[in-house]
Amino acid sequence: MAKNLMRAVQYSKYGGGVADLKHVEVPIPTPEKDEVLIKVEAASINPIDWKLQNGFARPFLPRKFPHVPGIDAAGEIVQVGSGVKSFKAGDKVVAALAGGGALAEYAVAKETSTVSRPPEVSAAEAAALPIAGLAAHQSLTQNAGLKLDGTDPQINILVTAASGGVGTYAVQLAKLANAHVTATCGARNVDLVKSLGADEVLDYKTPDGKAAKSPSGRKYDTVIHCTTSMAWSTFQANVTSNGKVVDTTPSFGTMINIAMKKLTFSKQQLSTVFTDPKKENLEFLVKLVKEGKLKPVIDSKYPLSKAEEAWAKSIDGHATGKIIVGP
Repeated sequence: MAKNLMRAVQYSKYGGGVADLKHVEVPIPTPEKDEVLIKVEAASINPIDWKLQNGFARPFLPRKFPHVPGIDAAGEIVQVGSGVKSFKAGDKVVAALAGGGALAEYAVAKETSTVSRPPEVSAAEAAALPIAGLAAHQSLTQNAGLKLDGTDPQINILVTAASGGVGTYAVQLAKLANAHVTATCGARNVDLVKSLGADEVLDYKTPDGKAAKSPSGRKYDTVIHCTTSMAWSTFQANVTSNGKVVDTTPSFGTMINIAMKKLTFSKQQLSTVFTDPKKENLEFLVKLVKEGKLKPVIDSKYPLSKAEEAWAKSIDGHATGKIIVGP
């Protein structure tokens, strides 16, 4: 490999799926003003990655082709651009790459969306945090208005698809908010979700699980809805009259539902979360992992040479926690 080239994975068009992922050698990017160049030690796959490949939010988040995907990246800074004050070469970091680029040996990140990674947090754990961790954090704090320091009065929270990337974080963070947590997941992951702190766990294939009906008869003050396979109307009767439902998998259908709720003047609130890579939020999550208060759940790890297998597994939709890709 030439000195100034790196291995990367890219796709060339919308809608090409796994078949359009190609392994290439491309120039190592150069950090511009307020950017850092990271030697990638680990990246993770999120559903938003392949949804963007399929054209999701195309008018608002257009891709330039060929495109190197991947938003979550952890590694070591090897070069800083002009104006960077917080980091230097050799610093271990984790970053959210707004423009993608994590599925490569090197990636460029904005200083404002990059945070330090302490030695207690592995590269894989760090790479598992940005998109999924921030979605869970912001759903609970910004959409649902909860504090994660245990000072709120106890409320009842439902987390659907609790064994997925966002769900595993939502369960743990909800417990930090002093919530009673009911969760849904597949039968094989019931024990895992209980180990993350859920008070009640339902197999989503059972009658009660399909309706997300609490075994203790509780109604939910807040729902963190992490799946597209369960219509929110199926558990609406189990939400309090002024409860909040936060959809972490936004779609056109979600927007229609939000509009309809407003038209019916219901006090129940349905909202969606679009993850914002806020530096202070990501720093908070890294700190929790360092302190042992938050555990990233790793489903599997793939080398960069098998990134298409990781991509396919994410599309399949049955990963437990996060899928990691390394060099």
